[in-house]
Amino acid sequence: MKIWIFLIAFFACANTPLTAQLNPVKWDFSAEKVDLNTYELVFKAEINDGWYVYSQYIGEDGPIPTSLYFADKLGVTILEQATEEGGKKIEGYDNMFDMELVKFAHKMIIRQKVKLINGATNLKGYLEFMTCDNAQCLPPKAIDFAFELN
Repeated sequence: MKIWIFLIAFFACANTPLTAQLNPVKWDFSAEKVDLNTYELVFKAEINDGWYVYSQYIGEDGPIPTSLYFADKLGVTILEQATEEGGKKIEGYDNMFDMELVKFAHKMIIRQKVKLINGATNLKGYLEFMTCDNAQCLPPKAIDFAFELN
């Protein structure tokens, strides 16, 4: 009986798609104090060679844009539009999506200024992004973030 359980488990794992094992993007979050209640949130992505993360500012009918979602908007005011920069910013026609796109290779940094209101000190939410190489795309992924701001 144990051999059957082993064989079933082995073949179930062997048939798991390779994409489930891929994790070509690693995110890091930090906050920099600008003044008394204003902070600049910094979202940094380290992107493996050959992979791309898409801009926040792309058209519809393409890849999922990188997006920031804040859990409690009552405690924070979003200041200005988020900026983005990267190791290699690629702008132009993308064959996979048959459209003009902006994507980043190697590194992507998003900076978002926020002002805390109503005595808030904690800020939570998630970042959603999609990553592709020249042959495949991975499903969109959501990464939780939390900042303790004093």
